Amino acid sequence: MAASKQPRYVDVSNPSLAVECPRCGLLTPRFLDLCRNCGYKLWPSSYVASAAFKAWRDADPARAAASRYDMEIPHHVELVIDYEAKAHELGIHMPPPSNWPFVICAGALFLSLAAIPFSAAVRITLALIGGVIFLVGVVGWVLVEDVKMFPADETGGEVHS
Repeated sequence: MAASKQPRYVDVSNPSLAVECPRCGLLTPRFLDLCRNCGYKLWPSSYVASAAFKAWRDADPARAAASRYDMEIPHHVELVIDYEAKAHELGIHMPPPSNWPFVICAGALFLSLAAIPFSAAVRITLALIGGVIFLVGVVGWVLVEDVKMFPADETGGEVHS
């Protein structure tokens, strides 16, 4: 007679995913076939342990996110961190996000390509294109972004300290 791969008894009312090993007493995942510490055989086979886990998981919809290897049922916690507020709290200056460094890098790429020994016309063209893109990026980052970040004071008088 062939051995059944279905578990004979699974306590689906027990919500715990961890069980104490009968040999060593360490908490180990309930539906693994071996204890993680001592290797004691908790289930007859991996197939039976998997079938028992599926029966346990299907008994309650709240257990749908659980895995055989978990020690407790995972709970979805959405962590929202305001990094700007945290940086301000710690006294760290965070500049606003900018795309100008990418423009500067594109200009530097063309300038670097101009250093490769191509024909003179190609090198001059690459150098001009790279120089223009690089200067546009630097001007955009220094003048445009800097004015947005630090607006000029319009008090128009002498400053005494």
